[in-house]
Amino acid sequence: MSDPAADARRFTELYNATRRDLLAYLVRRTGDPEQAADLLSETYLIAWRRLEHVPHGNGERLWLFGVARNLLLKTAHHQRLHETLITNIANELERIAQVDGAAPDGPRVDALRDGIARLPANEREALLLTAWEGFAPREIAEITRASANVTRVRLARARRKLRRHLADERRTSERLEGAASRSDLSRS
Repeated sequence: MSDPAADARRFTELYNATRRDLLAYLVRRTGDPEQAADLLSETYLIAWRRLEHVPHGNGERLWLFGVARNLLLKTAHHQRLHETLITNIANELERIAQVDGAAPDGPRVDALRDGIARLPANEREALLLTAWEGFAPREIAEITRASANVTRVRLARARRKLRRHLADERRTSERLEGAASRSDLSRS
């Protein structure tokens, strides 16, 4: 039989240690702070109900992210969430470019959006969990309930496909710019 006071202390410590990261994760995925707060509440309700199943140490954080991820996957608005996430990535890239003093490069941001959108869902999720949340492949494996090897393969494929897509877009853009230059010269 469990000790209610010890359970309450453990849950409070778990909540205090993870709520900011988990909320940030949910806000980035939903693009809607209210929906993220609802999902956060639901995640912690599940954690409270299943506290004896929550692993200790770093495993508890990964377990919570896994629960939150499963809740996200179950929402009826999954496609809308994906589009919002891609927009947020593009906006973040534009913000970084402005902070660095460089002008935002619209076509490159559009190409990045398009490349991420074209990735299969499991590869896209692995890539975004690495890029946005900073998880290592073995942590992503635990969150997604896949093996570490499968996760590494998904990450490698996603990166390769995204690099190839961006390179193809750059070549296409350079060809179009070259053709436009030649056309301008022939009119002169």
